[in-house]
Amino acid sequence: MTFISICIPAYKRIQFIDRLLASIKNQNFKDFEVIVSDDSPGEEVRELCMKYENSFKIIYHKNLQALGTTENWNEAIRKSKGEWIKLMHDDDWFADANSLQLFANAALVSSSKFIFAAYRNIFLAENREEVVTISPLRKWLLKNNSATLLSKNVIGPPSVCMHRNDGRFWYDKKTKWVVDIDFYIQRLAVESFHYIDEFCVSVGISEDQVTQDCVRKPEVEIPENFYLLDKIGWSSLRNIAVYDAVWRLLRNLSMKNESDIVAAGYSGTLPDIIRSILTFHRQLPKACLEYGLLSKFFMSIHYIFNFKKA
Repeated sequence: MTFISICIPAYKRIQFIDRLLASIKNQNFKDFEVIVSDDSPGEEVRELCMKYENSFKIIYHKNLQALGTTENWNEAIRKSKGEWIKLMHDDDWFADANSLQLFANAALVSSSKFIFAAYRNIFLAENREEVVTISPLRKWLLKNNSATLLSKNVIGPPSVCMHRNDGRFWYDKKTKWVVDIDFYIQRLAVESFHYIDEFCVSVGISEDQVTQDCVRKPEVEIPENFYLLDKIGWSSLRNIAVYDAVWRLLRNLSMKNESDIVAAGYSGTLPDIIRSILTFHRQLPKACLEYGLLSKFFMSIHYIFNFKKA
């Protein structure tokens, strides 16, 4: 049985996929297969995959109808046969020749079914990079409550992760803004993680990414975050990191009333704790919410007296 399935959901962007496949060809660890699930209308991805057929085992699958971003991720995973899943977005690539070996080593020495690594964000248009690691505090928070990912995604994109191919969890096609943290929260609510404190993946950051279209858009962020909170339970707000995340979400999107939440597209029943935060926001001067330290202070005060409503 193959040890690792490298799953690539593809949609056009041949130059990015070529860079990723070249980085795979360069890996020292060889016990892997590559699954390409193609949503593209043309044949360019197929032709590119043929270029690498003699370099490693690559299985190309053309979707008869485009599945869309999230379901294309799942389709690539469904086609895999490996013990472990290594989902790679087409605009990301392995940092060096030993990257996949580091993931394999972690899988062999750890009992955890979920692995993630440090990485570099590469801002393609700006010719700069940013090193991303997890701090001891955030690692502790994540270990104790996976819902704290709502406060900050300290894991990163799926390309920096690897998980067991057990068919227990899937990416939720109802989401695109919180799709990765929803998946992580599901897994880490019931299993442990292993962190590789070495840079294994380069993450390409560009303006045409799906998530870039969602930033600061209430019609995306409100329904998806509230949908996720519905799934994991509003009682997760009893954790102050999660509470702070919801506080900042409502503040940053200028949500003041229940009608604002409804207008943004959420049709569920608002819990009392959200109504309480909205009321408190309306009572505070605008400057108090806009200044970070003051906002954090008032969030803490509100949390102390109201978190039990969650």
